[in-house]
Amino acid sequence: MKKVLTIAGSDCSGGAGVQADLKTMSAHGVFAMSVIVSVVAENTARVISIEDVSPKVIEDQMDAVFEDIFPDAVKVGMLSTPACMQAVARKLRQYQPQHVVIDPVMYAKNGAPLMNPDAVGTLIECILPLATVLTPNIPEAEHIAGMEIHTVADMEQAARKIYAMGCKNVLVKGGHAIGNALDVLFDGETFHHFETARIDTKNTHGTGCTLSSAIASNLALGYDTPEAVRRAKDYVTEGIRHSLAIGKGCGPLNHFHAFFSEEE
Repeated sequence: MKKVLTIAGSDCSGGAGVQADLKTMSAHGVFAMSVIVSVVAENTARVISIEDVSPKVIEDQMDAVFEDIFPDAVKVGMLSTPACMQAVARKLRQYQPQHVVIDPVMYAKNGAPLMNPDAVGTLIECILPLATVLTPNIPEAEHIAGMEIHTVADMEQAARKIYAMGCKNVLVKGGHAIGNALDVLFDGETFHHFETARIDTKNTHGTGCTLSSAIASNLALGYDTPEAVRRAKDYVTEGIRHSLAIGKGCGPLNHFHAFFSEEE
């Protein structure tokens, strides 16, 4: 069985963060492991508080995993502070896993900040160069690339700028745009477009976490990057199609839509 590690913040309501990652990985038939970097008190409607785990305990968790069950792929999500980023980067450089999918989480679905704004420089310097695939949404890509994104051409330009910062592949996600859900993947030479019809629902809590975990799972299973992204996008699209209307805000995806329906 392939093994995949998520390094991210938690979501006590189960729709995003480490909890969404573990569900996604399990649905893909890989063995899921986790390193928690922040405990987040959140639900479908709001983020109440965040308690960061110390850099030492982050590193200890990573040592515990890598020295015993070396992962075939790693997904990195919420990293809220420079100290947290530096701890994760040190251990990723030490162990050098083959595949690292990084979701540069800056905001929760409800707009609450999950990354210290002062940490973006550290993210670009320490974390981005470690990415096999970086998966920013449009607001995150705008922040990292330092430009506004209004068109597909803008998405491609932002992907080029972010690629130049050192990551191997950049996937600019178009979920925040209008029209069909179009994601743009750039590998330094070629652009790949992944487009699906937009599903009319507010229940999209955890889509970014889920997509990056699905990409990591598919890379671990042996698919190349474009195919891993295609399969992950299909998985997320079906998760949204069968999303769960629970909670008072943006409900979660159905991570196990292939196993049971939202009505069950």
